[in-house]
Amino acid sequence: MVNKKCGPKRQGVEVEERGHWGSKTEFLLAVAGNVVGFGNVWRFPYLCYKNGGGAFLVPYLVFVVTCGVPLFLLETTLGQYTQEGGITCWRKLCPLAEGIGYAGQLILFYSCMTYMLILAWALFYLVFSFSPQLPWASCDNYWNTANCIDLTAQNKTREWTNQTNAASAATEFWERRVLGISGGIEEMGSIRWDLLLCLVAMWVICYFCIWKGVKSTGKVVYFTATFPYVMLLILLIRGLSLPGALQGVLYYLLPDPSRLTDPQVWMEAGSQILFSYSVGVGSLTVLGSYNTYNNNCYRDCLWLCLLNSGTSVVAGFAVFSVLGFMAHEQGVSIAEVAESGPGLAFIAYPQAVAMMPLPQLWSICFFVMLILLGVDTRFVAMEVVTTSIIDMFPKLMRRYGRRELFLLLFCLTCFLFQLVMVTEGGMYVFQMFDYYACNGACILFLCVFETVALGWIFGAQRLCDIIKDMTGVHANPFFKFSWLYLTPVVLLISFIRSFVEYQPLTFNRWYVYPAWAYACGWVLTFSSILLVPGWALYKLAIGTGSLSQRFHHLCQPAPDCSLTHGRETELQNIGEEVQHCLSSS
Repeated sequence: MVNKKCGPKRQGVEVEERGHWGSKTEFLLAVAGNVVGFGNVWRFPYLCYKNGGGAFLVPYLVFVVTCGVPLFLLETTLGQYTQEGGITCWRKLCPLAEGIGYAGQLILFYSCMTYMLILAWALFYLVFSFSPQLPWASCDNYWNTANCIDLTAQNKTREWTNQTNAASAATEFWERRVLGISGGIEEMGSIRWDLLLCLVAMWVICYFCIWKGVKSTGKVVYFTATFPYVMLLILLIRGLSLPGALQGVLYYLLPDPSRLTDPQVWMEAGSQILFSYSVGVGSLTVLGSYNTYNNNCYRDCLWLCLLNSGTSVVAGFAVFSVLGFMAHEQGVSIAEVAESGPGLAFIAYPQAVAMMPLPQLWSICFFVMLILLGVDTRFVAMEVVTTSIIDMFPKLMRRYGRRELFLLLFCLTCFLFQLVMVTEGGMYVFQMFDYYACNGACILFLCVFETVALGWIFGAQRLCDIIKDMTGVHANPFFKFSWLYLTPVVLLISFIRSFVEYQPLTFNRWYVYPAWAYACGWVLTFSSILLVPGWALYKLAIGTGSLSQRFHHLCQPAPDCSLTHGRETELQNIGEEVQHCLSSS
């Protein structure tokens, strides 16, 4: 009887089944929830505005076609074929490249530590959104200084722009009430206890979303992956109805073709694709591994990529229509209010909301959307790490209660390491992890070696045969060309340029980190990068035979993964026919 998946044979009743998605919809929603996150709302719109408006769509679409979609399909196919996690899938197809799996899990560990803090900030703002008066809308609070300017009041904009040290009420709420920010990373200060409580709440929510594995995750995503679109639609309609919205949209999309000659524009487009498509770290591999063998992942990937990029564009209209309104109300240009990252989510947008009628309602909508956008991305990352570790030790870990215990230990570990980020100097640590540990250079490096390992060592034609065997669809020849040549070359050039164009991290454009902090940052960067060559050298060193024999052995897929299932069935039938002929003769 033909084995219906390329994966380890589980023997013994004491080992629980790995499981599959309850339906195709669960897989689609889980992937959509994972790839559609903070970057679609607060990074893409700002990059589009900053790098030439509509002209930025040219490099963006180039990277979508050459890197985003080919990598998305590659990783989903890898998981669905092997039915394995982010580490053991490499043992099946190319053991020499297993370090890619370890590096991807390390980056996800860093990201869980770092980006869970954003959810805590959003929950903090959501709680205060139920106040009779939004606390970031006035300067009458105990944390405000004499330099605070209430921009919701009439005739305050000129006063604000004429004062060198002036700060808006929203800025002071963010820096003085939420962060209590210190003078630098050297001054860590005390823990922000209310922020710590929000952080605990978000870890508890994420834990219970996935504690039962794919069965609970598949149900939760019906809400967490769909409701943000309801909130986004509401905010989009509201934003476009505001005065000044058209001005904001024009600034967002107005083409500036001259920006296309700047290499930095192309670098930022490439980085946005890698982050937005969640490639390189094994997330898509694990999510795809819970599919049935004959799921049409080819079609799914194309639609999910379209959804991801389409959401980014629509989110830009929602964000910049509101920024246009804020600029209109203050009588300033869009350039003075446009922000990216936390500055957009926790200063610019709350400030704009405070100027609207019914500000509490719109604030609640925005932060609910932000939390739901982030929570499924985070609990999918937790699921990916958990699945990848359990698949390494199935007989030990796939028993009653052990998954829940391991997940609890993982959450506690991340939480304890994260405590430094909820101190008064925690924002400096957060920025360092974001800039060095989870940066584009690390993911670019992993993606380069991923395409080389699968396209050249395992074989691009074999991948196309696998897609045909699983889905019944012939993959477009463009994907084979991309996996062999286009994608690795584009990624390698981008990786080299990321080091050539490197700029040391600063905070708020004025604070320069000490030398030891930069050294720690580079340690974080190379901690994942060096796992790839380090693991390959380790496996070569402990192998038997000559160096060429060890290398050849580590480049060979496992016997049960060397053939597509259709070819395996064909050879089995031939063998049965030969045996029948011999017995009859």
